[in-house]
Amino acid sequence: MRCWLQTEEMALEELMQRLNAVSQCTDEIMHQDIIPLYAADIQDQLKKQFAYLSGGRGGDGCPVITFPDYPAFSEIPEKEFQNVLTYLTSIPSLRDAGIGFILVIDRRQDKWTSVKASILRITASFPGNLQLVLVLRPTGFFHRALSDIAFKFHKDEFKMKVPIIMLGSVSELQSYIDKTQLTEDLGGTLDYCHNRWLSRRTAIEGFAQKVKQTAQILQSFGTELAETELPNDVQSTSSLLATHTEKKDKMKEDIRLAVEQGDDVLGSITNPVTENPEYKLNQDQLDNQTTVERLLAQLHETETAFDEFWIKHQQKLEQCLCLRNFEQNFREVKAALDIVSERLSAFTDVGNSCSHAEHILKDLVNFEEKSCETIAKARMLASEGDTFIQSNHYAVDSIIPKCSELHHLCDAFTTEMERRRNLLNKSLELHSLLEKSMKWCDEGIYLLASQPVDKCQSQDGAESALQEIEKFLDTGAGNKIKELNKIYREYAQILNEDLKEHVQKVFQKQESMEEMFQKRQVSLKKLAAKQTRPVQPVAPRPEAFVKSPCTSPGLQRDHVSSSESNVLRKVNYRRGKSEVTELHQSRGGSTMDDEENLAVLRQHVINELIETERAYVEELLCVLEGYAAEMDNPLMAHLISPELQNKKDILFGNMEEIYHFHNRIFLRELENYVEYPELVGRCFLDQMEDFQIYEKYCQNKPRSESLWRQFSDSVFFQECQRKLDHKLSLDSYLLKPVQRITKYQLLLKEMLKYSKNCEGAEDLQEALTSILGILKAVNDSMHQIAITGYDGNLNELGKLLMQGSFNVWTDHKKGHSKVKDLARFKPMQRHLFLHEKAVLFCKKREENGEGYEKAPSYSYKHSLNMAAVGITENVKGDAKKFEIWYNAREEVYIVQAPTPEVKATWVNEIRKVLTSQLQACREASQHRTLEHTQSLPLPASSCTSPSRNNIRNTKKMDERKADLTSLEGYVTTVAPKYPEKGKGWAKTSHSLDASEENDGWSSAEDPLNSSDAEEEGGGGAGNEMKLTPGKYTVVTDYERGVSEEFTVKSGDLVQLIREGEDGLWYVKNLSTGREGWIPASNLLMLIGNSKSAQSLSSSESGTASSTLSTSSSCSESCNASSTSFSDIKG
Repeated sequence: MRCWLQTEEMALEELMQRLNAVSQCTDEIMHQDIIPLYAADIQDQLKKQFAYLSGGRGGDGCPVITFPDYPAFSEIPEKEFQNVLTYLTSIPSLRDAGIGFILVIDRRQDKWTSVKASILRITASFPGNLQLVLVLRPTGFFHRALSDIAFKFHKDEFKMKVPIIMLGSVSELQSYIDKTQLTEDLGGTLDYCHNRWLSRRTAIEGFAQKVKQTAQILQSFGTELAETELPNDVQSTSSLLATHTEKKDKMKEDIRLAVEQGDDVLGSITNPVTENPEYKLNQDQLDNQTTVERLLAQLHETETAFDEFWIKHQQKLEQCLCLRNFEQNFREVKAALDIVSERLSAFTDVGNSCSHAEHILKDLVNFEEKSCETIAKARMLASEGDTFIQSNHYAVDSIIPKCSELHHLCDAFTTEMERRRNLLNKSLELHSLLEKSMKWCDEGIYLLASQPVDKCQSQDGAESALQEIEKFLDTGAGNKIKELNKIYREYAQILNEDLKEHVQKVFQKQESMEEMFQKRQVSLKKLAAKQTRPVQPVAPRPEAFVKSPCTSPGLQRDHVSSSESNVLRKVNYRRGKSEVTELHQSRGGSTMDDEENLAVLRQHVINELIETERAYVEELLCVLEGYAAEMDNPLMAHLISPELQNKKDILFGNMEEIYHFHNRIFLRELENYVEYPELVGRCFLDQMEDFQIYEKYCQNKPRSESLWRQFSDSVFFQECQRKLDHKLSLDSYLLKPVQRITKYQLLLKEMLKYSKNCEGAEDLQEALTSILGILKAVNDSMHQIAITGYDGNLNELGKLLMQGSFNVWTDHKKGHSKVKDLARFKPMQRHLFLHEKAVLFCKKREENGEGYEKAPSYSYKHSLNMAAVGITENVKGDAKKFEIWYNAREEVYIVQAPTPEVKATWVNEIRKVLTSQLQACREASQHRTLEHTQSLPLPASSCTSPSRNNIRNTKKMDERKADLTSLEGYVTTVAPKYPEKGKGWAKTSHSLDASEENDGWSSAEDPLNSSDAEEEGGGGAGNEMKLTPGKYTVVTDYERGVSEEFTVKSGDLVQLIREGEDGLWYVKNLSTGREGWIPASNLLMLIGNSKSAQSLSSSESGTASSTLSTSSSCSESCNASSTSFSDIKG
């Protein structure tokens, strides 16, 4: 930098010297250094032409100044006279002027007195050297004679001043000066025009001034350029360079115009020779030509000096601009390098599984690809800086440290990237080894669990099983961890506390599995070595191991141990016939094998749950970072269409909330149950409220789907997909939350299947029920948000319980008869929404479109307040129909369900709503009664036997298990009011689930009693489940019937056909139509066959329907309401 400043100062000094020389030389050429006088200044005085420089020369080259006859010569002011003579004497060269001037004074038409005065004035005031004065005396006789006499008389006086020669004629003059050097008025041939001479002199002097002025301007401009302080930013430096370049171009233009001006002047001087080659320029013309040529040479020198200076100055500005660009790029690249280095430093996680490590490694590779551009820019910038250094840039001292820093940062990033990659590869290698070991252990445990114990009792079976084990152990060479310390040494760089603990657990599992194999080998070798005697198989006696003092299937499980129960079931359903002694010998081993098998299967389920949960969380994060965050990235804004901007919340919904819940809470909680998979139901139950966030996401999904279809071809989404290296587009990932929430119930079903006898089975069942409830709520809410035309707030109607499509007929009391008749035969298609406080009737309208846009909408028609609703459960002629009536059957809606099962579900749900309302009325009435210390009179029941009370007590004990609702208390509470109004029980009927086995009481004996199934069939000593014809719900999966093809699943509806031995019932699966045997303990009564099909309804209801109605006024405790309950015929 210092060197450059010195160079700049030297360049400016050189320019100043050269331009000063030009100015001086110009003055010398024009003699302005001696007499600073220009023709333009005395142009008016020169135009009087009382003296002029014709360009003629004497014999020795003396310049000739002619004083023509000028009558008013004596009247010329002295100042003007001196100016003209001074100017004329400054024109010839110093050499010619040094010889002396010849003055030709033409006074031929003047008087002697004037001649004398003129001569004295001229000789006295002449500023130059006088060589000779030639005077043409007056031509008149008198004045001529007088001049001769006077001249002789005053001759001595004139000689003292100048040599003066009096001439009488022009011919005498020509003897002193050649004719060719005299103008025409003096009898010569010299071509002279005073105006032309004056114009030429003005042009020459103007050009000389232009040359001098140009040199001075360039001096000032050079000083300005040299003294300008260099800016510190790119824009200012670029603006300065542009400004200086513009000024330079203007200077160059001025120089060009000056050169053109000089060429024009020179052309005017040489034009006569150009036109006539024989024409010879006089000495004055030749001097003018030389003057202009010298001035042009000075002008060219000025331009050359300035060009050389400008080249240096421009180089300095360009280098400054390059430096500022370099510094700006350095700051940007340095910031980018700091960012990528910081992001690289965040890759500290080595992964907790093989897939996790692969994902991190993939992210690292993607990050490296994205960072390559930054590293390439940094290296290119460093190379650019090296080029500046090699080209002797003036700021080398500033560039060298920056280049060194860039090289260091790039090398450090590359080294760190390689180190991180190696660590992840090591982690991937370790996790692959661990997963191989885990898989090998799982396969080994599965092998042990799958070896049938009965076959291993024989020598051949034992040897075969022993060979299987030895063959499997041979596969462990490349799959198992051989030396734990070696693993610690080899992977010390990546072994954190968690990973080290994981390695220890895998190794312990491997050791435990190998120990199990060793024990099994010892047992099998003993079996293979001993000699077994043939045993005659005999049929087992069921009472020896099946029957117990209690014949109830539910109590049988309490008296028999779980291990014995498992073995007994194996014997009863799989083997059928085997020897009892062999059975007892294999009891312990069989139970252990079953438990090991189930434990392996549970571990598989929990592993799948956790691994898929991790993948799910990673996919959500990938979408949020790769798509959602990029929508706020200013660098990507140009790719987003204006219609898509500010639509992130619509497109992604509450995905971020879902991600934080799973990443921060649920995944961590799940990982705590990896060693206790059967207890994972508690994890779901603890977080069940948080799963409600999926309802919001699913409700937004139609809007998100519609927005995606509009902009699926957007360049923004394509660029994001390219960066993420996703094979699937964004819409596939937006569907992940919907897919995930439906996946949990499948995994819970699997876990429950393998955990029936475990501690957490109840929690698993409850979690499964809750998840299914959430799915139902989500599905119902998707339909609810499609309701249009409802003026009120749907949230005020309470929780949405059910929704579905039905055929609906109306049978109202009011209305035109023809309309009523038409309504009876023409059903309406209606979609019903059952809320806690109302039931809505809507018309379903299918929409055109794709995906979620094809989802239907529901046009609201009318609604019924549940406080005034009653139901008739059976309609004659169709098992799928039921009635919903309003305000004491003022409005009747006959509803036809798609299937009897759907009808039963809706009737049960409506019954629950009505029951809860009746219970609320009862509690309010009781509360008011207590406040007034009054009690309502209750009629004595005709059936007050202890057995009935026992039945009720038994029902209360089993209420939680059966989950049925008893209506007895509600009916008896409000019954006394009905007979007074004539709306009591019209006919007799049993309860909803009354059985044929308990028909000892009738409606006449107890017209107000209504009990549930468990009250009728759940009592008795020992609490034995008694045969009650009707429909039952399967509470646990069953696959071990007498017929191998007969299977039932939890939730299936079956019809009881007959009772068998050993607690088995023969049933028909209403879902598949198949029949088979199933333990009674697996069933839960849902609907019993009513012995009476008579109707129990208000007097207004027809006898064609079988109805159990309870109308409650509750005028004292509740507002007038009508609640109806009814039987379902078996």
